Amino acid sequence: MTEDRKIKETFNHKTWNEIKTNDSWAIFKIMAEFVDGYEKLSKIGPCVSIFGSARLKPDHKYYELAERIAFNLSEHGYGVVTGGGPGIMEAGNKGAQRGKGVSVGLNIELPFEQSANPFIDRDKNLGFDYFFVRKVMFMKYSQGFVVMPGGFGTLDELFEALTLIQTEKIGAFPIILVGTEFWSGLIDWIKEILLSKVKSISEKDLDLISLVDH
Repeated sequence: MTEDRKIKETFNHKTWNEIKTNDSWAIFKIMAEFVDGYEKLSKIGPCVSIFGSARLKPDHKYYELAERIAFNLSEHGYGVVTGGGPGIMEAGNKGAQRGKGVSVGLNIELPFEQSANPFIDRDKNLGFDYFFVRKVMFMKYSQGFVVMPGGFGTLDELFEALTLIQTEKIGAFPIILVGTEFWSGLIDWIKEILLSKVKSISEKDLDLISLVDH
């Protein structure tokens, strides 16, 4: 065996052992996030999750619309759960707070974009390192999902909700897509490709989604 190969195998063995050790310790951190989330969110009452882009500014029409939707929800007795950051998330928390409703933020540690907005109830501002734990909290403690225009993260949250309802892992709660001009292309693709061409979903799955402009 050459010296180079010995060094390479030693390095690979050491790195793999470090990975296994780190994975083992990560279990406790994951458990802690679940426990903290369950304890705090079990007390929030009926809520609706609002998903959407972190990049939209307060003068954007969808920011203003998200704020109005959250305000209306709070006036009807619902709290609002968002990802806790800027953009649509901030609008959701702002509208909920303005309507004197419960305002929850599920923040995530990111290298950019994410910092807690100032409209979250102080005792309902939770921080997460793991996206999958955060998504469990969104799904478990919401009675409906309002999905504003957004990017990959918003799509991830949308399809997580659709999958869990389709497979009956959670109740058949409303999923409302807001913004026909933004979402109609995706809906057309789902109908033309997934439903008609590939046949990877059934027609009744389309009933899980409502598309609105207000």
